[in-house]
Amino acid sequence: MDTEAQHTERDRSAAPTPGPARRSRSARFSALAGHLEGPWRKTGALLVLCVVFLLALSHFVVQPFLIPSGSMEPTLQVGDRVLVDKLAYRFDATPARGDVIVFDGRGSFVREGDEGNPLGRAVRSAGAALGLTEPAETDYVKRVIGVGGDRVVCCDRGGRIQVNGTAIDEPYLHPGDTPSQVPFDIVVPEHTLWVLGDHRSRSSDSRDHLGDPGGGMVPVDRVIGRVDWIGWPFGRWTTVGGPAPFTDVHGPGAAHG
Repeated sequence: MDTEAQHTERDRSAAPTPGPARRSRSARFSALAGHLEGPWRKTGALLVLCVVFLLALSHFVVQPFLIPSGSMEPTLQVGDRVLVDKLAYRFDATPARGDVIVFDGRGSFVREGDEGNPLGRAVRSAGAALGLTEPAETDYVKRVIGVGGDRVVCCDRGGRIQVNGTAIDEPYLHPGDTPSQVPFDIVVPEHTLWVLGDHRSRSSDSRDHLGDPGGGMVPVDRVIGRVDWIGWPFGRWTTVGGPAPFTDVHGPGAAHG
């Protein structure tokens, strides 16, 4: 028993006790952590506010949009980030001929229900809203060629598209492309649009959906906004689109714009 008691006593006496140096290091660490906690918390809160502001701006006013394909070359290049004006058609205005638009292709270019996994779409939409990732697979960028009531025909003897009998010279076409190798003669229903890509030989557009329900027409209420600017890269800053080639077109859709 004496041996056990002595052993226990030695264990207690041998246990290290916090000395001034250890207490000092602990106090310094706690003080440093407390000093850093404030700035980091403020920085985190500021970042969250910035992201929320950018998402709100993107949702309601101007959305950056990453160009994922060459269907709009040479006007828009792969990797360009364009600025989409979401207020362009909010106040009784409608898309005009020549406008470059971004639209949701569900129900026209894509069957309803083919938009993919909801969670994946939500994540992609958040990234796309900041211009960091490619847009949703159901979002498209094309040029408006015909608006409600227009008769659009391809092609005349000179190989040009006609809108309401007026031949259109299209300076934005990709070099070497013809206006269309697919003949068509359509009348655009009211509240819809006939859209084509500028790189006609590489664009899947209204021509490719002539036999689908809706005939390749894009409902106006599916338009997300108008592409007004190329914002990135800096060397390509410029305005986009415009009605210039269509100024001589008259007819049922002439009042749109």
